[in-house]
Formats: sequence, structure tokens, C-alpha cells
Amino acid sequence: MSSSSSPNLHPRGVHHLALTTTDIKKQLQFFNDVLGMPLKALYWMHGVEGYFHGFLELGPESYVAFVAGPGVSGDIQYGVTHSGSPMTPVTGGTMQHVAFAVDNYDDLLAMRNRVRSRGVHVMGPLDHGFCQSIYFAGPESLSLEISCGRNIDARAWIDPEVVELCGISDEELERLKSPEPYHAPEAPVPQPPMDTPEPRMHLPPEQYQLLLGSSDEKVWELLSESTPPVVVDPAAEAANG
Repeated sequence: MSSSSSPNLHPRGVHHLALTTTDIKKQLQFFNDVLGMPLKALYWMHGVEGYFHGFLELGPESYVAFVAGPGVSGDIQYGVTHSGSPMTPVTGGTMQHVAFAVDNYDDLLAMRNRVRSRGVHVMGPLDHGFCQSIYFAGPESLSLEISCGRNIDARAWIDPEVVELCGISDEELERLKSPEPYHAPEAPVPQPPMDTPEPRMHLPPEQYQLLLGSSDEKVWELLSESTPPVVVDPAAEAANG
């Protein structure tokens, strides 16, 4: 295990977005053919018996992942399990839609053409000011978007009326715009008490106690599976040309 310290430590991107599916082959083929994303991993999901995990590459450090297994339901309820579009509601804490990035407007138009060429309806492009976007659906009613644009100007795009409606004070707004730097201590931070009121994973109590009440070293030992399912020998590959 390794640690990192920085005067302003925060995540720098999304490594992978994991979505459940009842038909992993269909999802992999859609994202591969319609969006051009190469398959990088497909294996038994670590620590979850009977489940598969598949990873498609957006970039070397960013992926869309799918999880398939016997407990995944195919019962779609719009407004509850799925939004069905970028303009409709869904249950809090679930994905309303996901937007993938391209570099510029020309690339956005090229992706519009690619998606339509696969027989998928595309809405847009639309101009949102700080980004331009197209919208379309994926298998199992995924609500998908592709956007170009970067470096949002907070001075122009934080609406005082909406800030007030959200119950955010002036002091809270400044903290949201400029989070206080986090200075990582030299020693690891221990787990909070087991009765913490903060968000927690939904696990059976005994499993939660085992995995969240044990040392980090014990959890690393119990759950890590770092050996890939296929052994790759670079030297042999190079010898074979």
C-alpha cells in the first residue's frame, strides 16, 4: 500500500464508473461499436461470487465498467431505478446521466455522426455555455451524454438564486468554491468509531464489522487479488515478433 500527500489533496478524475447489467455482452458491444471504446478487462469480480467485471477504456486512467451476476435485476422503473433521459428524475443517490468528454466541437459532431451511424437516435448538439453536448440512450435505458468544454468559470455559472434555494450561506459557498487544503499526517488516520453518523456502505453487520473494523493491512490481505487471469510474458511476445 502507498500513500500520497499534497497541500491540496483531492481526486483528479474518475478511474472507472461501474454500472450493473443483465447482459454484459450487449453492453460491451454497444460501448465498443457505437462509442469506439476498447475492452481492457473481463474477469471474475474480486470478492463477489458469480459476478463478472468488464472494463472499457476511455483513456489510460479512465474506464467504464460493467458488473453482471445472478442478483442483478432487470426490472426498470423510470423515476425510481432509471431516469431514462437527461431531463427526468430518478431516486437520490443514483446516476441521472453520465457525460463523456471529447476534446472539441468537431470531435463532438464526429461522435454524433458515429452514434447515429449505428442506428441510435441522438439529440443535439446543444450549447450549455460552458460545454456543448449530445444526448442518446444506451442498452438497459442508460442515459448518456458526450460533451466538450473545460475550465468552468465559477463567477459566471454559480447562480445566487439557486445558491439561496439550496440553503447555502455565503461562508459555505466560499468553502465550496475553495475547499480548505488537506495536509496529510505522517501516520495513517484510524477508522472512525463504528457508530459514526457519516455515510456508510450497505453491508451485513458482521461483514461490516469484519471489513471496516479490521486493520487496513488485514483488509489488504483478505481482499486483494492482484494476479491477472491470463499470464503475459513480454519476453516471449518480443521473441515471437
